[in-house]
Amino acid sequence: MTGFRAYNHAGRLFNAIKSRGVAGCVAGLFAAVLGALLTAAPSGAAPLRILAFGDSLTAGYGLPANEAFPVRLQAKLTADGYAVQIANGGVSGDTSAGGLARLDWALADKPDAVLVEFGANDMLRGIDPKVTYDNLDRMMARLTRSGAKILLLGMRAASNWGREYQDAFDAIFPAIAEKYHVPLYPFFLDGVATDAALNQSDGLHPNPQGVAAIVDRVSPYVERLLGGAPAATGSNG
Repeated sequence: MTGFRAYNHAGRLFNAIKSRGVAGCVAGLFAAVLGALLTAAPSGAAPLRILAFGDSLTAGYGLPANEAFPVRLQAKLTADGYAVQIANGGVSGDTSAGGLARLDWALADKPDAVLVEFGANDMLRGIDPKVTYDNLDRMMARLTRSGAKILLLGMRAASNWGREYQDAFDAIFPAIAEKYHVPLYPFFLDGVATDAALNQSDGLHPNPQGVAAIVDRVSPYVERLLGGAPAATGSNG
């Protein structure tokens, strides 16, 4: 099993044989295939490939690349004895509609597991919860067909849109998780959202300490997804 492409980097095959003749192309192709077979020979258990698929909270907005959630989560899982490779599929500013639009491309490398984190931008923009539900529903249907294991990372609405909106939005993630029989981490920002010491100056995005807190809370759910010990029950955020 090969590693992920760098996210947003389109791989190209056979791009170095433009100027060769037929014999050169055949020889070059043979060498390339032989090299690929040799490098693909297993030197141990291949790491499980995980796609962290979400918005700026996944992408690591405002943080050094090595402090982003997928990087910190991979380090935590590795320290816990799991052989994993986590691709950062976060795009800052993405709504659930944006995630749905790029889902097929994101799945091109056939990850073994996908962590789905969307909803914050839908909520901040006041998007109708029915629209968000529909986008996530279609996203989960596609992910289910892919055969990847799925962990849904939930979001909760702020109170500024009113109680009716808040209740409708908060109901999205438990309903999706129940429909598709996938595990749910109820609130991605649990224990972080209301703590100024764990957030950047915008009050919306976690700082490195906040990311560390999220990783500590989410990692047991990921380990359970990968077949490890059961995670603690529920999240109280």
